[in-house]
Amino acid sequence: MTVSLPRTAALGAIAALTLSACGAAPDTASTTADGKNAATATSAADFGGLDALATAAKKEGTLNAIALPRDWTNYGALIDGFEKKYGIKISVENPDGASQDEINAVTSRKGQGRAPDVLDLGSSFAISAAQQGLLAPYKVQDFADIPEGQKDAQARWYNDYGGYISIGCDAKRVKSCPTTFADLLKPQYKGQVALNGNPTKSGSAFGGVWAAALANGGSFDDIQPGLDFFKKLKGNGNYTPVESTPATVEKGETPISIDWDYLNAGYAEEFKSKGVDWKVAVPSDGQFSQYYSQAINKDAPHPAAARLWQEYLYSAEGQNLWLKGYARPALMTAMEKAGTLDKTAAAKLPEVSGTPSFPTEAQQDKAKTVLGQGWAKAVSG
Repeated sequence: MTVSLPRTAALGAIAALTLSACGAAPDTASTTADGKNAATATSAADFGGLDALATAAKKEGTLNAIALPRDWTNYGALIDGFEKKYGIKISVENPDGASQDEINAVTSRKGQGRAPDVLDLGSSFAISAAQQGLLAPYKVQDFADIPEGQKDAQARWYNDYGGYISIGCDAKRVKSCPTTFADLLKPQYKGQVALNGNPTKSGSAFGGVWAAALANGGSFDDIQPGLDFFKKLKGNGNYTPVESTPATVEKGETPISIDWDYLNAGYAEEFKSKGVDWKVAVPSDGQFSQYYSQAINKDAPHPAAARLWQEYLYSAEGQNLWLKGYARPALMTAMEKAGTLDKTAAAKLPEVSGTPSFPTEAQQDKAKTVLGQGWAKAVSG
């Protein structure tokens, strides 16, 4: 497994797409002979079934994706699997972008053929996009098996894969690796503690601040203790503003990284051959679990391919590919009951005790507001 840069970079050098910059309105490829349009289909059945949807998607021939690094939770295998199965080319723009970059691309390219068809967003960003009216309602065939609380009632977004905030540590550079948020405040970690991105833009960094809040008397209703923690971490010199990536880890610039357990677990596997002993711990004092969410751009230039992509991701094949990338798929419980879960891959997940709970939409909105108003001030200076 090769690990690429996480999805936290600002929207910058953008990969050129081979699509025209205009004329995004769905063409006849997205419409059946009896007049059913993929752009308005709210399920495969609504379009005449999965085979009909696949036929229309193949005629479109392309899927525009954004901010999908090939080695983020095994996305490379998912992309290759979809292309091989359906013969549809996936164009991935700005693979290292953050969730907010995805939303910006949707709003700035409305009506353009190079607009994203599909989105993979941090949960709070998916909620925000739905509130802005940017997402199309669509129920995948296994929608009913997605746990309550992990899907929008109108099916504008639903969780796909997730994990726990963890602490990754280069055991060869750090004599005693921290395993809790309390440990991170120790003077021995001066200039070593990093986040994977800016929490006002990145879902993983956002989760890191919330986990810190839970470890310091906060709750889903109160993320402020997380800001206070990072302010203290900055004040004692332990926090580094360098955003952690595989490259910064390998160079020793970010020997301690607060990130999702599936990314840190991926680092551990990747770096064995490079002499880096990367340890992963889910902190007992700040156990925060979160999922990323899938969504379809309401104005997707390839509406049939967008919907078929969702069906593929929520098939047993797609869900197990995420599991092989150390992520916990949304349908994991249902697949375990059905006997379709890859048990070997599941056994490799980092150990966690207890049952995870998740913040509500209102709690996420509130937390984003608090972060937006206070993050820069907390870590400035």
